[in-house]
Amino acid sequence: MKLKFMKYRKLSYWVAGILIGLSVLSLALRGLNYGIDFAGGISMEVTPVSADYTIDKMRTDLEQFSPELQSIGDSGAILIRVGLPKGATDAEQNQRVTEIKDILGNNVEYSQVQIVGPKIGDELVRGGILAILFSFVLMAVYVWVRYRGGYAIGSFISLCLDFVIMFGFFSVTGLEFNQTAIAVILMGVGYSINDKVVNYDRIEENIKKYHKMPMDDLIDLSVNEMLRRTIMTGLSTILAMVALFLFGGPALRDFAIAMTFAVLMGTFTSIYISNVILYHFNLRDSDKVK
Repeated sequence: MKLKFMKYRKLSYWVAGILIGLSVLSLALRGLNYGIDFAGGISMEVTPVSADYTIDKMRTDLEQFSPELQSIGDSGAILIRVGLPKGATDAEQNQRVTEIKDILGNNVEYSQVQIVGPKIGDELVRGGILAILFSFVLMAVYVWVRYRGGYAIGSFISLCLDFVIMFGFFSVTGLEFNQTAIAVILMGVGYSINDKVVNYDRIEENIKKYHKMPMDDLIDLSVNEMLRRTIMTGLSTILAMVALFLFGGPALRDFAIAMTFAVLMGTFTSIYISNVILYHFNLRDSDKVK
């Protein structure tokens, strides 16, 4: 059975429009929930004195500060990261460090204590944004060099949507936006671009084989031929994310959730948005793959 994807092309415009609208609205009204990397905070590297003082117990003791805890290597060391109120003074920052040390008491030994101030956070934000913009430009250049005409336009518009929707996802869900979030966005968009390239290559092959087939039928045929690969690739990635969510601990749950959405979004924009845009071009006469 061959699925008729292009039959619902008008619905895909509505879905994409709603996702873009929600993303832009949320980014304008709520913004992003910056993590300690960007907003500033306290970073401590500690080692429990006793094996009985586990990372879970430490997380419970520090619950009032909403900490991020992460095990480091095999040495038993634990990285503690705690956010600071916006505009916190040096005295308030030092006070928070003292409060944390009072709670942990003699249960841990300290290897490192750092305070990431707002200035450093702003620099990291700028660096993250530059990394995303640089990646966007490189991907756009690749798309333009790899394709021409309708293929290039379809890929470029889908690329823009991928970035906007991913930022919107972090804004709508309130997931912490940090350096890991930037990695997720770049990985997710890279996955999406790869999926589009594979689909477009198959469409180009079929255009040469089926000279008289209507464009919507040809795109449906191409997507169906690649559907098994698309499902298996996406499903294997999602299953890995489910495992991370269930067994990776709190530090990896946000990553697993965001990456799962990125895979679903990339699959949607590859099957529908990029192909629906391609549908409106006379590829047999004017558009060529370079």
